[in-house]
Amino acid sequence: MVETRKLSNGLRAFLKTYPWQRIDPVPVASLQKPISQSRVALVSSAGFVVPGDEPFSDSARGGDSSFRMIPGDTNIQSLEDHHDSKSFSHAGVEADRNMGLPLYRLHELVLAGKIGSVAPRHFSVMGSITTPGKFVSRTLPVIADLLVEDHVDVALMVPV
Repeated sequence: MVETRKLSNGLRAFLKTYPWQRIDPVPVASLQKPISQSRVALVSSAGFVVPGDEPFSDSARGGDSSFRMIPGDTNIQSLEDHHDSKSFSHAGVEADRNMGLPLYRLHELVLAGKIGSVAPRHFSVMGSITTPGKFVSRTLPVIADLLVEDHVDVALMVPV
């Protein structure tokens, strides 16, 4: 993570005045079966893209509200980093994509008997969306429907 003092003056001013949204109460769903029997998916704001897929737009006003599907058997080190934020250091995800999409860790948890299975697909979105209305009203419901279609019991949100 970038230290605030290392950010540009303009970005620091933006972050101080940005109207951060609060969600209260936070919606919660109870797990319907033991985690050791549950199918788990990842939803990451790392802005990762499978090679050959369309990159996230760095010119979309308010941020790119689309998503990219990441197959569960993807070689995550091959994922392209298209996150356009200058607010954090990309060094961690550049060195190990598991920092932004811990897919290999999920497979290890299956082998250890801690979770039931890994979902067949996972989702990458762009972080730093400054106008999230379209993302919340259009993108997230589509991702939720796809998770239901994949019989996902637990979706882990991976903020980057």
